[in-house]
Amino acid sequence: MSAKKLLLAFATLVLTSGHAFAIGEDEFLDPADAFKYTATADEKNVTIEWHATKGYYLYQKRMGLASASPGVTVGESVYPKGEIHKDEFFGEQTVFRNDFKVTAPLTGAKAGDTIALKIKWQGCADAGLCYPPTVWDASVKVAASAAATVSKADEVFGKNKAASLAVSGEDEFLPVDQAFALTADAKSANEVQLDWRIATGYYLYKKRIKLEPADAAQPVGEIVLPKGEPHHDDYFGDQEVYRGSLDGHFFVPPGAKSVAFKITYQGCADAGLCYPPETKQLTVSLENAPAATSSATAAGAQGTSAGYVSEQDSFVARLAGGSLLVVIAIGYLGGLLMSFTPCVLPMVPILSGIIAGSGANMSSRRAFFLSLSYVGGIAAIYVTMGVLAAFVGSGFNLQAIFNQWYILVPFALLFIVLAASMFGAFTIEMPSFIQSRLSDASNKQQAGTFIGVGVMGALSALIVSACVAPVLIGALTFIAKTGDMVRGAVAMLSISLGMGTPLLLVGASAGALLPRAGAWMETIKNLFGVMFLFVAAWLLGRIVAPWISMLLWALTAFSLTWVLWRSRPRSSSAKGASRAIGIAAGVYGLVLIVGGFMGSTNPLAPIPSAAAQLKGLEFKRIKSVDDLEREVAAAKAAGKSVMLDFYADWCVSCKEMEHDTFTQPDVQTALANTVLLQADVTVNDETDKALLKHFGIFGPPTIAFYGADGTERRNFRVVGFMKAAEFAAVVRQAVAAPSPPAT
Repeated sequence: MSAKKLLLAFATLVLTSGHAFAIGEDEFLDPADAFKYTATADEKNVTIEWHATKGYYLYQKRMGLASASPGVTVGESVYPKGEIHKDEFFGEQTVFRNDFKVTAPLTGAKAGDTIALKIKWQGCADAGLCYPPTVWDASVKVAASAAATVSKADEVFGKNKAASLAVSGEDEFLPVDQAFALTADAKSANEVQLDWRIATGYYLYKKRIKLEPADAAQPVGEIVLPKGEPHHDDYFGDQEVYRGSLDGHFFVPPGAKSVAFKITYQGCADAGLCYPPETKQLTVSLENAPAATSSATAAGAQGTSAGYVSEQDSFVARLAGGSLLVVIAIGYLGGLLMSFTPCVLPMVPILSGIIAGSGANMSSRRAFFLSLSYVGGIAAIYVTMGVLAAFVGSGFNLQAIFNQWYILVPFALLFIVLAASMFGAFTIEMPSFIQSRLSDASNKQQAGTFIGVGVMGALSALIVSACVAPVLIGALTFIAKTGDMVRGAVAMLSISLGMGTPLLLVGASAGALLPRAGAWMETIKNLFGVMFLFVAAWLLGRIVAPWISMLLWALTAFSLTWVLWRSRPRSSSAKGASRAIGIAAGVYGLVLIVGGFMGSTNPLAPIPSAAAQLKGLEFKRIKSVDDLEREVAAAKAAGKSVMLDFYADWCVSCKEMEHDTFTQPDVQTALANTVLLQADVTVNDETDKALLKHFGIFGPPTIAFYGADGTERRNFRVVGFMKAAEFAAVVRQAVAAPSPPAT
């Protein structure tokens, strides 16, 4: 700012005359004459009509409106569109000139009341003078309708500035406890939750947050903090900071009745002020805290919904507080349980088919190492997902990217080609160059080269087993929040090895059980061709109409009939059994076709029964964060809770929830007073990613609950498939849970 401008600004602070005054060549108006206003109000809104004299303007960011009457609240102001002004001191700013109107919602006032207002402003003159930030006191009488009555005190412009206040510096800075409001509560008998609510325009440094025990005899665990946003600081360099809110937690040894600790933090305001480090000593009682549990039933038995901890959150807690051996054990067990879900089972025929296609000289040892290569590919993808979670967070989902139609269709066609080769289709005469290329491609895949099998394992992890489970989401959430890639990578590797253990057993046994020669070997290869068709139908079923999906399953059943009818068992009894199974498969294929035209979508129950025809839940689709906030606000106004279901066409567990859980009367009764929302994230576009990132989740199926107060019950999130009885118990607790403590 030039010396002349500084001199002029100083003059406005020291001159008290109510008349216009002249400095140099320019005459500058008294603030009350430069900026005039009228204030009106009704029971819903307060309105300020401004008039800026020609040659003067007001900054939008320097304006504010607040109530000075107890029990009366003024909400966020709504401004008209201003003009962009390049300011020598403040940079690019939105400013207002001439006449404009500012409105804000009003609560707590009734018709006939006279309320006091605080009107904050700062403006400048084009000739060079900038007035200091100022607050004017005003009063207004509340009208019964939108045609508000102007208070007599406000009929004369600018005369209600008797208590005007010049603020030191550029802004009014909040006290540290208002800028960074901290609360501490017992989340469980051995876990303490720390919550900061950070005022708009302020931020906390991640590296400046330090936790230590108040008493060395009572140690506390490391504080677990989420990933912050990048910020470049002139003094500290590149930093991670938190804005809006920050939730952290730490663990204490079991058995303690209370915990005393010191927490140190430091933050700044965007306008330029940096607070000194703040240290608080707090004591949290643990005596009445709920015991942590991962079971809805256990939480219900305790008689309190506050004690419920979701499976994924429980796993995050174990990752944060347990040793690496505990992490490995829990991750491996969780992955082993995942291997028996419908998402992972299709990997069995893929691996078995690869081994079977390797020929008659397959040994158990080679089959095991091929299986190990396949599992290694799965592990590589899972560890990669963990690394991406650390750097990108929940906004990036490899499985969602690889489950679009333009990926699924070629991959399904690959399995159809492999099935055809198992059936001997490539022996049909065709141009030699096509036949040789098909044979080379097929042989390269079937020959079981370790790299090729590893690539197939990686693709299977991305495409075939595209579903989430609590243990997987827990690991990804931990990595995204803490950035601890070592512990997170160990967890992801353990999960993938747990998933792969049955595959290793299948691979080794396949090598031992496969016949070494003879006609029966050809039948075995044909059967694995059927398995490949099964995988192709599984993939295409995610993107085609239900009746087409049922037809694809029928074609797979017919192929099994064809294989078994052509088989040449060594004994007549085996031949009879083989043909009987083939006939049954053919009948099943016909039933699938009939069921598809009857509206069935479940190949395991092709003919719709009374139970299968139970009506599912009717969801209202949302797309964006704005859609969600609008619907939650409407539900809150109606006194209803909200359930938000994240869904995708390629999500197998989502369809399990639709068919087996959402159709059950117990679940529907529990959701009777709940607004049902569904976010379809199949496309995985930028809006979908923003919604997933808003919740900090990695993909479907994930279900979130909001109470009737419009606040999410974060600890009740459901990840993966859940049976109806257990899900209904979670719903009843989630919608009845009390609001989280105010901060």
